[in-house]
Amino acid sequence: MSENLDKSNINEEGKSKSNDSEQGLEDAVESSDEALQKIKSGSPSTQRVQRPHSSPPRFVTVEELLETAKGVTNMTIAHEIVINGDFRIKPVELPEDSLEKKVKDIVHKAFWDCLSVQLCEDPPTYDRAIKLVGEIKETLLSFLLPGHTRLRNQITEVLDLDLIKQEAENGALDISKLAEFIIGMMGTLCAPVRDEEVKKLKDIKEIVPLFRAIFSVLDLMKVDMANFAVSSIRPHLMQQSVEYERKQFQEFLEKHPNSLDFVTQWLEEAADDLMNQKYRNALPAVGEASGSGDSPGPDPVAVQNYAYLKLLKWDHLHRPFPETVLMDHSRFQEFQLQLEQLTVLGAVLLVTFSMAAPGISSRADFAEKLKMIVKILLTDMHLPSFHLEDALTTVGEKVCLEVSSCLSLCGFSPLTTDKEAVLKGQIQAMASPDNPIRRIVDSRILTFLETYLVSSHQKPLPTAPGGLGPVQTELEEVAINFVRLVNYNKMVFSPYYDAILIRNVCWVTWSEVILIKFRLKDKSSKV
Repeated sequence: MSENLDKSNINEEGKSKSNDSEQGLEDAVESSDEALQKIKSGSPSTQRVQRPHSSPPRFVTVEELLETAKGVTNMTIAHEIVINGDFRIKPVELPEDSLEKKVKDIVHKAFWDCLSVQLCEDPPTYDRAIKLVGEIKETLLSFLLPGHTRLRNQITEVLDLDLIKQEAENGALDISKLAEFIIGMMGTLCAPVRDEEVKKLKDIKEIVPLFRAIFSVLDLMKVDMANFAVSSIRPHLMQQSVEYERKQFQEFLEKHPNSLDFVTQWLEEAADDLMNQKYRNALPAVGEASGSGDSPGPDPVAVQNYAYLKLLKWDHLHRPFPETVLMDHSRFQEFQLQLEQLTVLGAVLLVTFSMAAPGISSRADFAEKLKMIVKILLTDMHLPSFHLEDALTTVGEKVCLEVSSCLSLCGFSPLTTDKEAVLKGQIQAMASPDNPIRRIVDSRILTFLETYLVSSHQKPLPTAPGGLGPVQTELEEVAINFVRLVNYNKMVFSPYYDAILIRNVCWVTWSEVILIKFRLKDKSSKV
């Protein structure tokens, strides 16, 4: 299956070749096309139902666009919170030369200059300062939990705006005392990571710079509180996120009926690949008995699993990503890059250990050391500026040096010049994706992921195929993350996948084909 997956992405001409293997089935159902169409909704069918053309474009209002964008944004945020355990909200940092930052700096400077002018008047005017105190009060209250009754009463009592206004009108307002209380309360409510910033506030003596610094630290505390809220709701969100994402996507789908077009194409291609593989391997030859061909077509679950594996071989530059996995586009790209690196790494180690003496290839410490060396040299493999051919030349030199050194330490003869040349040549040949050894390793990795996906809820989990032992740890890490992402996506979107497979990708068994033809003949005879 994994080889077929790779071939389907490399050469689309394979579809035309599969027509010969499907000819037997097409001949069998040629006279029953009409009946198959009539029973499409009730019985499986080998004939692909022609999917209706996309709905014609329609004009949408700005309000509809904003509402749709808001729904997608909320769904994306909820998805990130659930999937990404390291999800954190970060403070907004505008680029230094951006127009937005320049405007923001100008507006802020004008505001603080006006505040400074008001406070320098005789007598001082506290209108703006009191508004700032009110904003600070609301921010501090927003940090409190329901059980913080004493702190809530304390903030409300000390930062009583009506009382502060009366003190300002009577010239009895001590703004420094209010700032001292605010800083103390911030120190009580802030996260430990903000202790240093709050402590520095006590060293600022001028009122305007102090208020400006207070708001700066409060902004950081808001981010800390938001991240605390995210970590608190994550367990509860996990329970409801599936229904929430499905509901949000359904609302999006109702407004944009074409939002499953690429998903349909993705699943249809996966089903075609599996059916073609089934015909090549299982259909009887012309003239043979067809009793063994009585099994149904690919299981919908198998089609979905195979479709997910196709995402690991996706042409991201020339093909649009299916809509239902679009939020995880970057994650699937990361999986693809990791597997490409693991494929080259596993192929290099497989060739090296096959040529080395059994005494050193079985040494775990040497295998781990060699793996780390090759892994470091392939670290930047995902960068456009990375040249795999040059890197593998360096890898070959380093591998030969390490193998010869280990052979000498173990009492064996070092590699001869001829063996070194052969090993270097084989390692350099790994630069080609069509290299036989690299293709074997790639096929075994995909087979392992497929097995892991099928048995993810079973114990014990599958072991790495032969030759992949040195990279088993890294492979299992990718497999765990991949399966977790796939299973979550299935929970959210499986109803849509099932509907597409039932509507557009249906099969019948050979017995059902014969039964349909018999019914057609019986009906025609009665007429």
